[in-house]
Order: sequence, then structure tokens, then C-alpha cells
Amino acid sequence: MTPARKVAPTNADTSASKRATTPAAKVAPKKSGLKKATPSAWTDHEIGEPHPLASSPANDRAPLGAHVSIAGGTAQAALRVREIGASAAQIFTKQANRWLERDVDAAEAADFRAAFANTPSRWICAHDSYLINLASPDPELRARSISSFRTELRRCHALGLQALVSHPGNFMDDRASGLARNVDAIVEALEAEPGATMLLMELTAGQGTVLGGTFDEMAALVGAIPRELASRVGVCLDTAHIWAAGYDLATHYDDVWAQFGDTIGFERLGCLHLNDSKAALGSHLDRHELIGEGTIGGEAFRRIMTDERLAAVPRIIETPKGDMPAATDSRMLSLLRSFSAA
Repeated sequence: MTPARKVAPTNADTSASKRATTPAAKVAPKKSGLKKATPSAWTDHEIGEPHPLASSPANDRAPLGAHVSIAGGTAQAALRVREIGASAAQIFTKQANRWLERDVDAAEAADFRAAFANTPSRWICAHDSYLINLASPDPELRARSISSFRTELRRCHALGLQALVSHPGNFMDDRASGLARNVDAIVEALEAEPGATMLLMELTAGQGTVLGGTFDEMAALVGAIPRELASRVGVCLDTAHIWAAGYDLATHYDDVWAQFGDTIGFERLGCLHLNDSKAALGSHLDRHELIGEGTIGGEAFRRIMTDERLAAVPRIIETPKGDMPAATDSRMLSLLRSFSAA
């Protein structure tokens, strides 16, 4: 077995104190048989019709949207995007909590692209399966994870998605060894699955033995990707995650972003996950809350929405949806737009 690459040591265990991609080709709408999904707990009105709380995405400087359901098929996500007035979207391309894999055939890909061509969305990403652990020391789990990760990339390429968001793995035994295994698995998958979809490694809350909970550790991970593949890899910053990891966006906003720029670099920032937090600063608990209703508070999100350094970065909400997801997502997107309009 090929030895794991050596990754430069990091200060990942210390406390945290201190690209534009080419859009997927639009396919001209065709009579694909796409039908509006049956109303359910997802919405309090017909799916696909703009929700009364939805605001216009026309003036979004950067794509702004939400994680939406693919219930009924991947193309059905377009109806939910149109419903909440989003200019961006995140989806799962399969059931995230099952190993069962599937391929995207030409008909599904055509239906998906045609459906999204009828929405305001100009940036779409997927989040990979929660079961994947590319840093695992268990040979069987790691092999299964790499296989699943490769299939995730293939589905994203087939659907024409701009990015795949992925959590770094859980090292279980030794941090440095786990980081090296994670890098090797990413390299193996990218070499085996060429395509235009960017891989965005998501900063984590740093719970337990999960990697990617500090800027230094994420910089070491993405920095270890070989030069010939580096242009396909960036990072996703989740506000709730870095807050839980100890980065104080509420009272030290400028310091946090200065450290991010110095350590990882704004040129690597491919997506923002905008989530408030139920958890305390530095708690290492990943608990999302509605914007302005959690421990981070609204002012940090107001600053993000008006920060010129972030002006072109796509942003996705993963906030709680409650019993009426369309109404909740519409309200959150409208709130974020009001911040940038003020």
C-alpha cells in the first residue's frame, strides 16, 4: 500500500485566539415531464410558487440560497429554489445517511439542468454523505468511504454542479496520520474522477477527533494537495462551525477574517455556510440556529453581507426549517438581503 503523504505539522491542537467557477452550461428547457411535487410538510402552499415571504434574488451580488430537498427527484429541487427566491442552492445527490449509491443517467442530468434553467439560481453545490470518513484508520471503512466519495464526485459532474462540499474526516487514532490519510484519499478520488466540480473542504466545529476545526489545520490539509490538483480544491466556511471552534465573529470579526486571510487565504474561499449557533463560543458543538436568534447574533451576519472581501462568495443557509421550510428559508434569505440593502 502506498505510504501516506507527509503533511507538515500544525498547531491544530492549540486554541483559536487570535473562485469563481465556471457556471454549469444551461440547457434549454424542454418538455421533460417535470411535475410539481405534492404539497407536504415542506410548504404551506403549492411547491414552485413564490412564497409570500420570498424576496427577489435579482440584486444578489453573490449567489444566495439554501439547502433544499430533492424529494421526488433531483430536478424537483428547482421548484423549491424558485419557491424561496434563491439564487443559489445546495442539495444532497442521494440519501446522506445511507451507503446505498446510485448513478446519474443522461435523462436525469438533462431534466435537472433544464429545471434549474427556469430558476434564478446561478450556483449549485452538493454536500456529500455524512457517512464518508476519508481519514479513517480502518482499511474497510476508508476504502468504502473513498468509493462513495468518488461516486459523489461523478454525480456532481453529471449534474453540472459548481461544487461538492465535504467535511474532513475523523482521525480516530493519531491526528497527523489521519490528516495524511485524508489528503491521500482526496488525491486518489480527484485523480480518478476528473471534472469541473470544485471540492470545497468545510471547516468544522472541531468536536472529538474530527479534523478541520482550526484555520491552521485546514490550511495544512488543502496545502498538501499536489499542485496539479490544487486548482480543484478550496474551502467552505460555516459560521456556526468556526464559532463553536472558538473563532469569535461577534466581538472580534476583523481579527477572525484577518487570521483566515493570513492562514488559508481568501482566494481559497469557495462558499459560505451562513448559520447562527445554538452552542456557546468554543464549545465544539455543531448546533445550527436561525440567523440572529443564536449565540452569534445578527450583527456578524450584517457585516458578512456587506464585507467587500466576501462580495463574490456564494452563500448557503442551513438553518432549522421547522414545520414550514419554505416560509422559514424565505424569511432567512429576506433577512440577509435586508442586511446588504441597509
